[in-house]
Amino acid sequence: MRDHRHGENAAHPPSAVWTGRATNRVQWLLALVGAACMGLGIELAVDSAWTSGVAPLVMAVVGCIAAGLLVLFGTLAFVHVALRVDEEHLEVRCGHIGVPRRRIPLSQVAGATYISHVTPRHWGGWGYRWRPEKGTAVVVRRGEGVELELWDGHTFTVTVDDAEAAVRVIEARLRPTKPGAPAH
Repeated sequence: MRDHRHGENAAHPPSAVWTGRATNRVQWLLALVGAACMGLGIELAVDSAWTSGVAPLVMAVVGCIAAGLLVLFGTLAFVHVALRVDEEHLEVRCGHIGVPRRRIPLSQVAGATYISHVTPRHWGGWGYRWRPEKGTAVVVRRGEGVELELWDGHTFTVTVDDAEAAVRVIEARLRPTKPGAPAH
């Protein structure tokens, strides 16, 4: 499930923008399930042979279409994640329209760590996740990722291909002390 070639950003000058992404093609199958639910709802609305009344028919149609839309758009939002690191910020965008999105100023990052094996199971599934004991994460597939330690004590993890290169770029751009702390 790699879109990013290893070493592509290895010799990145400090002023350049680093980009990476991770993709999960399994999400497309889940999107098809959502489309099938919507199709079932439309089929029920068009070819209704229900004899038990209008209310059960409307509930079935609305239920199928709502469930289909929820599954379809919920899965398409996490088909891939894109990570962008410039001089001042790290930005994470999910899916084809880039939502949800999180932009973290590098001045808020205390450190970055390469994680060799991030799994949806550790975070409670795919998507944008929050766990009080672990922090926040964007998990679109299992595999390598980057964990940011923020100055406020929180962590932010994102699955991305070539995570080692991302960590090197982030670490090279970090400020050595906590913002507002006196320089020694």
